[in-house]
Amino acid sequence: MDNDKYRTIKEKAIGEGFYSEKRSKFLAFAHHVESAEEALEIIKEYKKKYYDARHCCYAYRVGADGADCRANDDGEPSSTAGKPILGQIDSNGLTNTLVCVVRYFGGVKLGTGGLIVAYREASADALSNSKKEERFVEEEVKFTFTYPMMNDVMRVVKDMNPHIVSQQFDNTCEITLSIRKGKAEELRTRLKNLSFE
Repeated sequence: MDNDKYRTIKEKAIGEGFYSEKRSKFLAFAHHVESAEEALEIIKEYKKKYYDARHCCYAYRVGADGADCRANDDGEPSSTAGKPILGQIDSNGLTNTLVCVVRYFGGVKLGTGGLIVAYREASADALSNSKKEERFVEEEVKFTFTYPMMNDVMRVVKDMNPHIVSQQFDNTCEITLSIRKGKAEELRTRLKNLSFE
């Protein structure tokens, strides 16, 4: 993974998937999430919505580096649901992604191999129906300057095109900018150099 780039599912573009085996139905949902807390809130909603389902298994990976992850089997035999779901997130190279699979039991046991295949296929279907995008890790740069430097500062801002998070103009001015991590140092240097021109 490039250190200032990552792949995720587009916000509000929920991917849905479906798999059926021996009358068991697996409904899968893929979401963009920004935090583990947000993922757990969405899971709670699915458990409420599909209260009559036997299992609500899930996996998520969060953070630009994908360091925060969790897989949950929700009562299925160990590693037959959460791990195959997480495996699909990983094989798609995604982060900030939650996949939730709801299972309606069809009366026939699938065995561990059958469960692994079912959860993997349902997740793969949901992810293949998801719109994906590449995002950049951003870093904030704060800069304090005197009012007469305003035009020079704004020239750098126009040239490097960061997002303006906040700005305050007075005798002493302060601007907070958000820019792709790989360009943050260049922005800092260019702004600092203005002080010495």
